Amino acid sequence: MGALKKLLMVVGVVIVLFVATSFFIPKDYSVERTINIDAQPSEIYPYVVDLKEWKKWGVWFKRDPDMKLDYSGPDRAIGMRSEWLSETEGNGEMEITQLEHNRRVMYRLYFPDFDMGSSGVVEIEPTENGSLVTWRDEGSVDNNPINKYFALMMDSMIGPDFEMGLENLKILAENAG
Repeated sequence: MGALKKLLMVVGVVIVLFVATSFFIPKDYSVERTINIDAQPSEIYPYVVDLKEWKKWGVWFKRDPDMKLDYSGPDRAIGMRSEWLSETEGNGEMEITQLEHNRRVMYRLYFPDFDMGSSGVVEIEPTENGSLVTWRDEGSVDNNPINKYFALMMDSMIGPDFEMGLENLKILAENAG
């Protein structure tokens, strides 16, 4: 019985430390990746402003070719929405919230299964040799300790998807011209 008591005591201390440590973890997260693309902003922007085009470069669509996609709202404009259902990639919705022609597409994401949302932007900046494209997504979680640890790992969880998506976008834009 002494060993069981010690084990329960250790488990209890670990749980208390897990919860106590979470108070020092920020609720906010930000994931950002950047790539140089040898194409003009006007050659890149159509792939970003049209949510139907995201399936050509977004990694989630490539990982689940059976993903069910629906689009609504005005095409390539503020209010354009995409909704998806996927057994492997999860369910979600995205809506364009702000646009700056050939420069910036801002969006809102929502994942109903987790009741979690974020906002993001794809920015296209002209350079001497083409364009610098930055993809950033930001959000905040509640005070649930598990969610705060989840936010802490967000960059390592979706950052590689952003990198691969930007690489796909680079290939599309550079080969389109």
